[in-house]
Amino acid sequence: MRADNSAHLVTSAQRRHEFTRAKTIKTLRELDTAGTPVTFEIVARHAGVSRSWLYTQPDIRAEIDRLRSLNRRALLPTTPARQRGTEASLTRRLEIALARNRDLTNDNQRLRRQLAQALGQLRAAGLPVADEDAAVPRHSSNTIGPC
Repeated sequence: MRADNSAHLVTSAQRRHEFTRAKTIKTLRELDTAGTPVTFEIVARHAGVSRSWLYTQPDIRAEIDRLRSLNRRALLPTTPARQRGTEASLTRRLEIALARNRDLTNDNQRLRRQLAQALGQLRAAGLPVADEDAAVPRHSSNTIGPC
């Protein structure tokens, strides 16, 4: 009578399957971290698995599709997922930059007025004034506001 080794075969197959999944997920993370474009071909080659196996794993397939679509939309160089800004964070950064720009514009206008007053006081006191064209720029500062 033969011994039933099917339980060992099932256990071995399960371990091999989990090892392959872990290796594939690690490969996906490494490719994304490196900013490498993610395709089924590249993942299969780097993980040492077949493309057909990748297609049979719904969660891995979905992640490859997600990363692939992100890479298609992004301009080179691609940015790893954990470093990509959300729309809310990018909007907030833009708001901060615009506010800083407004503050700097106001400071420039205030300093120009102070310089003009100081030059006027020097002129009124009969003191020599340096080259006015170099001291007071003739252009105005324009700020582009939110669209």
